[in-house]
Amino acid sequence: MTKSMTAFSRSDQNVKVSGDQVNIVWEMRSVNHRYLDISLSLPESLNAFENKLKEQIRNKLGRGKVDAKLLIEAENNQADEEIVINQSKVKALLSARHMLESISKKPVMLSGMDILSWPGVLEDRQEDGEAHLTDATAVLDAALDLLIEARAVEGERLKALILSRCELIVELVKSVKARRVEVVAALREKVLKKLAELDVTADPNRLEQEMVFQTQRLDVDEELDRLDSHIDEVKDVLERDEPVGRRLDFLMQELHREANTLASKSNDAETTKSAVELKVLIEQMREQCLNIE
Repeated sequence: MTKSMTAFSRSDQNVKVSGDQVNIVWEMRSVNHRYLDISLSLPESLNAFENKLKEQIRNKLGRGKVDAKLLIEAENNQADEEIVINQSKVKALLSARHMLESISKKPVMLSGMDILSWPGVLEDRQEDGEAHLTDATAVLDAALDLLIEARAVEGERLKALILSRCELIVELVKSVKARRVEVVAALREKVLKKLAELDVTADPNRLEQEMVFQTQRLDVDEELDRLDSHIDEVKDVLERDEPVGRRLDFLMQELHREANTLASKSNDAETTKSAVELKVLIEQMREQCLNIE
Protein backbone atom coordinates (compact mmCIF):
# COMPACT_ATOMS: atom_id res chain seq x y z
CA MET A 1 0.00 0.00 0.00
CA THR A 2 1.29 3.44 -0.92
CA LYS A 3 1.85 5.54 2.20
CA SER A 4 2.23 9.28 2.58
CA MET A 5 4.74 10.81 4.99
CA THR A 6 2.30 13.56 5.97
CA ALA A 7 -0.12 12.71 8.79
CA PHE A 8 -1.25 13.46 12.36
CA SER A 9 -2.43 11.21 15.16
CA ARG A 10 -3.41 11.49 18.82
CA SER A 11 -3.90 8.71 21.33
CA ASP A 12 -4.63 8.93 25.07
CA GLN A 13 -5.29 6.55 27.92
CA ASN A 14 -6.41 7.11 31.51
CA VAL A 15 -4.40 4.99 33.95
CA LYS A 16 -3.73 4.75 37.68
CA VAL A 17 -0.08 5.13 38.73
CA SER A 18 1.04 5.01 42.38
CA GLY A 19 -2.48 5.80 43.50
CA ASP A 20 -2.82 8.81 41.18
CA GLN A 21 -5.17 8.91 38.20
CA VAL A 22 -3.29 10.28 35.17
CA ASN A 23 -4.06 10.76 31.50
CA ILE A 24 -1.22 9.76 29.15
CA VAL A 25 -1.41 11.51 25.77
CA TRP A 26 0.76 11.10 22.65
CA GLU A 27 0.47 13.58 19.78
CA MET A 28 2.37 12.74 16.58
CA ARG A 29 2.96 14.70 13.39
CA SER A 30 4.96 13.61 10.36
CA VAL A 31 5.96 15.38 7.14
CA ASN A 32 8.13 14.44 4.19
CA HIS A 33 11.86 13.99 4.70
CA ARG A 34 14.61 12.17 2.86
CA TYR A 35 15.30 9.91 5.87
CA LEU A 36 13.63 9.12 9.21
CA ASP A 37 14.15 12.07 11.55
CA ILE A 38 12.53 11.76 15.00
CA SER A 39 12.08 14.59 17.52
CA LEU A 40 10.59 13.81 20.93
CA SER A 41 9.15 16.16 23.53
CA LEU A 42 9.01 14.30 26.86
CA PRO A 43 8.32 15.07 30.52
CA GLU A 44 11.57 15.39 32.45
CA SER A 45 10.94 12.13 34.29
CA LEU A 46 11.04 10.19 30.99
CA ASN A 47 14.01 11.89 29.30
CA ALA A 48 16.21 8.92 30.23
CA PHE A 49 14.05 6.67 28.02
CA GLU A 50 14.22 8.86 24.88
CA ASN A 51 16.33 6.38 22.89
CA LYS A 52 14.05 3.48 23.81
CA LEU A 53 10.98 5.41 22.63
CA LYS A 54 12.73 6.48 19.41
CA GLU A 55 13.60 2.86 18.68
CA GLN A 56 9.94 1.96 19.11
CA ILE A 57 9.06 4.52 16.41
CA ARG A 58 11.85 3.32 14.09
CA ASN A 59 10.45 -0.19 14.21
CA LYS A 60 7.22 1.01 12.57
CA LEU A 61 8.18 3.94 10.33
CA GLY A 62 10.64 4.07 7.43
CA ARG A 63 10.87 7.72 6.38
CA GLY A 64 9.65 11.16 7.34
CA LYS A 65 10.28 13.91 9.86
CA VAL A 66 8.34 12.84 12.94
CA ASP A 67 7.52 15.14 15.87
CA ALA A 68 6.07 13.29 18.86
CA LYS A 69 4.94 14.89 22.11
CA LEU A 70 4.11 13.04 25.32
CA LEU A 71 1.86 14.65 27.93
CA ILE A 72 1.19 13.15 31.36
CA GLU A 73 -1.76 14.98 32.86
CA ALA A 74 -2.64 14.28 36.50
CA GLU A 75 -6.37 14.33 37.20
CA ASN A 76 -5.68 15.13 40.85
CA ASN A 77 -5.03 18.85 40.47
CA GLN A 78 -4.33 19.20 44.18
CA ALA A 79 -1.20 17.08 43.78
CA ASP A 80 -0.07 19.22 40.88
CA GLU A 81 -0.54 22.36 42.97
CA GLU A 82 1.61 21.18 45.91
CA ILE A 83 4.50 23.54 46.66
CA VAL A 84 7.62 21.70 47.80
CA ILE A 85 10.23 23.85 49.58
CA ASN A 86 13.85 22.80 49.85
CA GLN A 87 14.36 23.47 53.55
CA SER A 88 18.15 23.00 53.54
CA LYS A 89 18.41 25.59 50.73
CA VAL A 90 16.35 28.07 52.79
CA LYS A 91 18.49 27.47 55.91
CA ALA A 92 21.66 28.00 53.86
CA LEU A 93 20.24 31.23 52.42
CA LEU A 94 19.31 32.57 55.89
CA SER A 95 22.70 31.60 57.23
CA ALA A 96 24.36 33.48 54.35
CA ARG A 97 22.25 36.54 55.15
CA HIS A 98 23.28 36.39 58.81
CA MET A 99 26.95 36.14 57.83
CA LEU A 100 26.61 39.09 55.45
CA GLU A 101 25.00 41.19 58.21
CA SER A 102 27.89 40.32 60.56
CA ILE A 103 30.47 41.39 57.98
CA SER A 104 28.72 44.56 56.82
CA LYS A 105 27.35 45.53 60.25
CA LYS A 106 24.14 46.44 58.40
CA PRO A 107 20.76 44.69 58.21
CA VAL A 108 20.13 42.76 54.99
CA MET A 109 16.52 42.83 53.81
CA LEU A 110 15.29 39.42 52.67
CA SER A 111 11.53 38.97 52.21
CA GLY A 112 9.64 35.73 51.93
CA MET A 113 9.15 36.23 48.17
CA ASP A 114 12.90 36.84 47.81
CA ILE A 115 13.51 33.47 49.42
CA LEU A 116 10.91 31.66 47.27
CA SER A 117 12.32 33.15 44.07
CA TRP A 118 15.86 32.01 44.91
CA PRO A 119 17.02 29.22 42.53
CA GLY A 120 16.49 25.77 44.01
CA VAL A 121 14.22 26.80 46.87
CA LEU A 122 11.05 25.59 45.10
CA GLU A 123 11.28 22.00 43.94
CA ASP A 124 9.33 20.41 41.09
CA ARG A 125 7.07 17.55 42.03
CA GLN A 126 8.98 14.42 41.05
CA GLU A 127 7.25 11.98 38.73
CA ASP A 128 8.09 8.29 38.67
CA GLY A 129 9.34 7.76 35.11
CA GLU A 130 9.60 3.97 35.46
CA ALA A 131 5.99 3.78 36.63
CA HIS A 132 4.81 5.70 33.56
CA LEU A 133 7.04 4.02 30.97
CA THR A 134 4.96 0.86 30.38
CA ASP A 135 1.77 2.83 29.83
CA ALA A 136 3.60 5.45 27.73
CA THR A 137 4.94 2.78 25.35
CA ALA A 138 1.49 1.17 25.05
CA VAL A 139 -0.15 4.50 24.18
CA LEU A 140 2.73 5.26 21.76
CA ASP A 141 1.99 1.99 19.95
CA ALA A 142 -1.64 3.04 19.56
CA ALA A 143 -0.61 6.50 18.31
CA LEU A 144 1.78 4.93 15.81
CA ASP A 145 -0.95 2.63 14.49
CA LEU A 146 -3.24 5.63 14.01
CA LEU A 147 -0.44 7.58 12.31
CA ILE A 148 0.30 4.70 9.93
CA GLU A 149 -3.41 4.41 9.14
CA ALA A 150 -3.60 8.15 8.39
CA ARG A 151 -0.47 7.91 6.23
CA ALA A 152 -2.03 5.02 4.31
CA VAL A 153 -5.26 6.96 3.65
CA GLU A 154 -3.32 9.98 2.43
CA GLY A 155 -1.05 7.68 0.42
CA GLU A 156 -4.00 6.22 -1.47
CA ARG A 157 -5.15 9.73 -2.32
CA LEU A 158 -1.68 10.59 -3.66
CA LYS A 159 -1.61 7.32 -5.59
CA ALA A 160 -4.90 8.21 -7.31
CA LEU A 161 -3.57 11.65 -8.26
CA ILE A 162 -0.37 10.17 -9.71
CA LEU A 163 -2.23 7.50 -11.67
CA SER A 164 -4.56 10.13 -13.16
CA ARG A 165 -1.48 12.04 -14.41
CA CYS A 166 -0.05 8.80 -15.78
CA GLU A 167 -3.15 8.29 -17.91
CA LEU A 168 -2.91 11.83 -19.27
CA ILE A 169 0.76 11.24 -20.16
CA VAL A 170 -0.13 8.00 -21.96
CA GLU A 171 -2.69 9.87 -24.06
CA LEU A 172 -0.19 12.63 -24.89
CA VAL A 173 2.41 10.07 -25.97
CA LYS A 174 -0.17 8.39 -28.22
CA SER A 175 -1.04 11.70 -29.86
CA VAL A 176 2.64 12.54 -30.48
CA LYS A 177 3.23 9.09 -32.01
CA ALA A 178 0.21 9.47 -34.28
CA ARG A 179 1.45 12.86 -35.44
CA ARG A 180 4.91 11.63 -36.46
CA VAL A 181 3.67 10.68 -39.97
CA GLU A 182 2.36 14.22 -40.50
CA VAL A 183 5.61 15.70 -39.16
CA VAL A 184 7.75 13.71 -41.61
CA ALA A 185 5.40 14.58 -44.50
CA ALA A 186 5.54 18.27 -43.53
CA LEU A 187 9.34 18.12 -43.45
CA ARG A 188 9.50 16.67 -46.97
CA GLU A 189 7.07 19.31 -48.24
CA LYS A 190 9.14 22.07 -46.62
CA VAL A 191 12.36 20.87 -48.26
CA LEU A 192 10.75 20.53 -51.68
CA LYS A 193 9.20 23.97 -51.37
CA LYS A 194 12.59 25.45 -50.50
CA LEU A 195 14.18 23.81 -53.55
CA ALA A 196 11.40 25.18 -55.76
CA GLU A 197 11.99 28.67 -54.41
CA LEU A 198 15.70 28.37 -55.20
CA ASP A 199 14.87 27.11 -58.71
CA VAL A 200 17.39 24.24 -58.55
CA THR A 201 17.12 20.59 -59.48
CA ALA A 202 18.32 18.23 -56.76
CA ASP A 203 19.69 14.77 -57.36
CA PRO A 204 16.84 12.41 -56.33
CA ASN A 205 19.20 10.03 -54.52
CA ARG A 206 20.92 12.88 -52.69
CA LEU A 207 17.54 14.33 -51.78
CA GLU A 208 16.36 11.04 -50.31
CA GLN A 209 19.58 10.70 -48.31
CA GLU A 210 19.09 14.19 -46.90
CA MET A 211 15.47 13.40 -46.05
CA VAL A 212 16.54 10.23 -44.21
CA PHE A 213 19.18 12.22 -42.31
CA GLN A 214 16.72 14.93 -41.29
CA THR A 215 14.12 12.32 -40.29
CA GLN A 216 16.62 10.45 -38.13
CA ARG A 217 17.78 13.68 -36.49
CA LEU A 218 14.21 14.47 -35.50
CA ASP A 219 13.24 10.88 -34.66
CA VAL A 220 11.71 10.64 -31.16
CA ASP A 221 10.35 7.09 -31.26
CA GLU A 222 12.91 5.96 -28.69
CA GLU A 223 11.99 8.76 -26.29
CA LEU A 224 8.29 8.02 -26.67
CA ASP A 225 8.85 4.31 -26.03
CA ARG A 226 10.86 5.10 -22.90
CA LEU A 227 8.12 7.42 -21.66
CA ASP A 228 5.63 4.57 -22.00
CA SER A 229 8.04 2.19 -20.26
CA HIS A 230 8.64 4.55 -17.33
CA ILE A 231 4.91 5.14 -16.89
CA ASP A 232 4.33 1.37 -16.78
CA GLU A 233 6.99 1.10 -14.08
CA VAL A 234 5.43 3.94 -12.07
CA LYS A 235 2.14 2.03 -12.07
CA ASP A 236 3.93 -1.15 -11.03
CA VAL A 237 5.88 0.56 -8.22
CA LEU A 238 2.69 2.09 -6.79
CA GLU A 239 1.33 -1.45 -6.23
CA ARG A 240 4.32 -2.62 -4.16
CA ASP A 241 3.86 -3.22 -0.44
CA GLU A 242 7.05 -1.42 0.60
CA PRO A 243 8.42 2.15 0.78
CA VAL A 244 8.56 3.35 -2.84
CA GLY A 245 9.19 7.11 -2.56
CA ARG A 246 12.86 7.01 -3.57
CA ARG A 247 12.12 4.76 -6.56
CA LEU A 248 9.35 7.08 -7.71
CA ASP A 249 11.65 10.09 -7.36
CA PHE A 250 14.18 8.38 -9.66
CA LEU A 251 11.47 7.58 -12.21
CA MET A 252 10.33 11.22 -12.19
CA GLN A 253 13.88 12.26 -13.09
CA GLU A 254 13.91 9.78 -15.98
CA LEU A 255 10.53 11.01 -17.24
CA HIS A 256 11.78 14.61 -17.12
CA ARG A 257 14.84 13.64 -19.15
CA GLU A 258 12.77 12.03 -21.90
CA ALA A 259 10.32 14.95 -22.01
CA ASN A 260 13.20 17.43 -22.33
CA THR A 261 14.75 15.40 -25.17
CA LEU A 262 11.39 15.25 -26.92
CA ALA A 263 11.09 19.05 -26.69
CA SER A 264 14.62 19.62 -27.99
CA LYS A 265 14.11 17.35 -31.01
CA SER A 266 10.72 18.72 -31.94
CA ASN A 267 10.40 20.94 -35.03
CA ASP A 268 6.63 20.86 -34.84
CA ALA A 269 4.52 23.29 -32.82
CA GLU A 270 2.00 20.65 -31.72
CA THR A 271 4.74 18.26 -30.58
CA THR A 272 6.45 21.07 -28.67
CA LYS A 273 3.15 21.91 -26.99
CA SER A 274 2.70 18.26 -26.02
CA ALA A 275 6.24 18.15 -24.60
CA VAL A 276 5.49 21.18 -22.43
CA GLU A 277 2.27 19.57 -21.19
CA LEU A 278 4.24 16.41 -20.43
CA LYS A 279 6.71 18.35 -18.30
CA VAL A 280 3.88 20.04 -16.40
CA LEU A 281 2.25 16.67 -15.63
CA ILE A 282 5.56 15.10 -14.62
CA GLU A 283 6.30 18.01 -12.28
CA GLN A 284 2.87 17.61 -10.69
CA MET A 285 3.61 13.92 -10.12
CA ARG A 286 7.05 14.70 -8.72
CA GLU A 287 5.56 17.07 -6.13
CA GLN A 288 3.19 14.33 -4.97
CA CYS A 289 5.97 11.71 -4.94
CA LEU A 290 7.99 13.85 -2.52
CA ASN A 291 5.33 13.08 0.12
CA ILE A 292 5.37 9.31 -0.42
CA GLU A 293 7.31 7.14 2.01
